[in-house]
Parts: sequence; structure tokens; C-alpha cells
Amino acid sequence: MRTRPTLTWTATGAPLPRTSSLDEVADVVGRGQVVVLSGAGLSTESGIPDYRGAAGTLREHVPMTFGEFTSAPYARQRYWARSHVGWHTIAAAAPNDGHRAVTALHQAGLVTGVITQNVDGLHQAAGTPGVIDLHGNLDRVICLRCREQSPRVELDERLRVANPDFVATSDVIHPDGDVELADAAILEFTVVDCGSCGGVLKPDVVFFGENVPPGRVRECNDLVDAAAAVLVLGSSLTVMSGLRFVRRAAGRGVPVVIITLGETRGDPHATVRVDRPLGPALTELVNRLT
Repeated sequence: MRTRPTLTWTATGAPLPRTSSLDEVADVVGRGQVVVLSGAGLSTESGIPDYRGAAGTLREHVPMTFGEFTSAPYARQRYWARSHVGWHTIAAAAPNDGHRAVTALHQAGLVTGVITQNVDGLHQAAGTPGVIDLHGNLDRVICLRCREQSPRVELDERLRVANPDFVATSDVIHPDGDVELADAAILEFTVVDCGSCGGVLKPDVVFFGENVPPGRVRECNDLVDAAAAVLVLGSSLTVMSGLRFVRRAAGRGVPVVIITLGETRGDPHATVRVDRPLGPALTELVNRLT
């Protein structure tokens, strides 16, 4: 299964074997050959909220689905109006201590690969090479007809030209770059099509209900199969697109270490579960190991 389904998992609130100690984590990561699987919780300290609160409760925001985007012109208008505002916040976000710690662990030779479910590009901005953007990246745009890819900054300029009087703002940003806007503002927004063929433009990210490209999945599987451990950072592992790699590792007897706040869907597969904010925890881990 390669789809990114709607967020349907609900945290149980059941007691879990959690710890705040990094002793076991340091022992596992210190052996090296670690693959990191990161989620939205890693970027919260950069000002980008995750889909769930610390208790695992799903926030009210419902992400755009692929079916809705491709079938309803108003849905595309709503998405691009809101994303046009929100993308500037995502683009301006800076890596935090957690991202920098992952880079440091990679430079130390302990982390051999990073798979991120995030679409914000902050791992790359922190200097980590070879990051696999499992769900794509908001800094790229793709045409659904001719498949031409282009930089988001080019689309941003075209949208500015097409909407010279559009001045909507929002104080609410979501991890997919979406914001909350009034219907009146959305209806005033003009969407632009592909400059090459006139097709529908879409951010080069995997919407919920859409397939993760098979080649990307194989690349991730290869990384996990070669790993001595999988380190999950800031993900509730709600969707199967990320959870499957945890299950794959656990099925091979590979240690799975999870550091995040709140319950995760992968907890039954974890060797150790640390419940701590990621920036301070990962900084401490780096100080121990490098």
C-alpha cells in the first residue's frame, strides 16, 4: 500500500512504557548505521505546528485530499489562496536544534540516511545531505498534465502578478503550508495554470489519498533494510506511508527508537520510547555521542 490515507488513527491514551532517559537511545545510536524517520513534530520548534497535539489529539485542520483537489475547481482555488499565504511562513522558517542535531549525527557517521514525512525542507536547510522527502517538498510545483516541474518561487511570482490586490493574512499555519482564510478572500483569488501546457498545477507533495511514487518507496525500503536501527523523531506514525518502515524494521529485528511527545501508532514496535521535546533531547544526544 503506497497511499497516504486520511488521518484516521486515534490515540488511545493508554499507559505506555515511556522514559525521559536517553541512555538506551545513546547506546543504540552510538553503534551507528542509523536511519532517521522524521515527522511534523521535529519542525514545531521552527514555528510550524504538527497535525496532532502533545496528547495525540488530531487538530481541527483537515488536509486537502488528492481527489478533492483534482475534481473541484473551487477546492484548487481554496488551496492555492490559502497556500499562497502560508507558503511564505514555511519558506521563511529556519532549522531548529533538532534539525541541526540530525545533521551533526550524520556528520559524525552515526546517521546514514534521513527519510522525512515533512514537506518544509528544513533538514536540507540544516545541511543534511541526501534527505528523502517521502511526501515531496513545498518548494516545487508540478503540472498534472505535462508533468513539468518548476520552482515554487516562480509560481509565487506569477500568483502575485495575477492577484495584485490580494492582501489576505492569517495567524494560523498548518504543517502542509495551509492557512485559514475567509471564503470572501478565497473567492477573490485567481489561480494560474501551467505556463507550458495550460494544465492544472499542484504542489509537488503527496496529498492524502495520493500514491507515494514507487521508486521513492523502494529507495526508503533499501535504506531501512541496510540500517542497524531506525530513529523516529517527532512523528505520531499515523499514516501508513511512514509506519510501514517502522514495521519493516521491527519485522527484521532491527531496533526502533522513538523520540516524540505523546502516543504514536508505532509504539508497539518500539525498542525504547522517549517522551521529551526534540530540540533539547537531540542536543543532549549529540553532546553524548560526538
